[in-house]
Amino acid sequence: MIQDYQQIWENLTLSNDFLFGKIMNDKKLCTEMIKRILPDIDIGKIKLIQSQKSSKSTFDTRGVRFDVYAKSDNKKIFDCEVQTSDKKDLPRRTRAYHIVMGLEALNKNILKKSGSYNDLPDVFVIFICTFDPFNQGRHIYSFYNRCNEDIKLKLNDGAATIFLNTEGKIDDVSPKLKAFLDFMKGEPSEEDSFIQELDKKLFQAKQNSRWREEYMLLLMREQENRAEAMAEGRAEGLAAGRVEGRLMGIREANFETARRLREMGMNDNDIHRATNLSLEDLRTII
Repeated sequence: MIQDYQQIWENLTLSNDFLFGKIMNDKKLCTEMIKRILPDIDIGKIKLIQSQKSSKSTFDTRGVRFDVYAKSDNKKIFDCEVQTSDKKDLPRRTRAYHIVMGLEALNKNILKKSGSYNDLPDVFVIFICTFDPFNQGRHIYSFYNRCNEDIKLKLNDGAATIFLNTEGKIDDVSPKLKAFLDFMKGEPSEEDSFIQELDKKLFQAKQNSRWREEYMLLLMREQENRAEAMAEGRAEGLAAGRVEGRLMGIREANFETARRLREMGMNDNDIHRATNLSLEDLRTII
């Protein structure tokens, strides 16, 4: 089993959320990644990065976990996620991320000095997918709030959602971003210095015994959780089957009692009261 985990570890690419979080905790690398994704945005200087950051809006709500959560010195917040399975819920999932990030910004007293909502930070939720989330063949899908009646009119609320697709077919991104997306699926560029640095960091990460052990523990826990869930499901199924079996047995016994009472000359109304069988059920007894 350990050998199986070791092989899995050796075959991981940057699209693995565990390694993605570890490697992108480097401010230089994270900054370059975001610049390639958002070339027209002044992202400032990244001053804080948190990988695998958990957060929720209130104590009784479901939280979210950010793969890479970064803040810049010019009031911008970036959440960068890697997604390898299409659960058909990404649009609403990004909505949840925006909600939590927005409430967290309010809780940090950002408006305390000026009292103006203009001081709220710009928030970018970025999903790097190894599949096409909208089946349009694009490498990138960028969503900003606009007016339906005039799509040129932007709301400028400071919120943006970006989906990247490593399997895009259209020539719609810069060579630098295309090189990054190719690397996410395990295809390094020999000409791009940033990609070469990522490849070096990925190799070094796989030599990190502490990270390897941490990842193996995560895998084992996930397998144990799945096994427990399956066992609980089987137990519930067996329990439900036993209950259903008992109910069927009781019903068959009531039918047998009804037959005997009818043979003794009891009328159907009295048999109904004695056995709880409906009059319709009693009419089926020959």
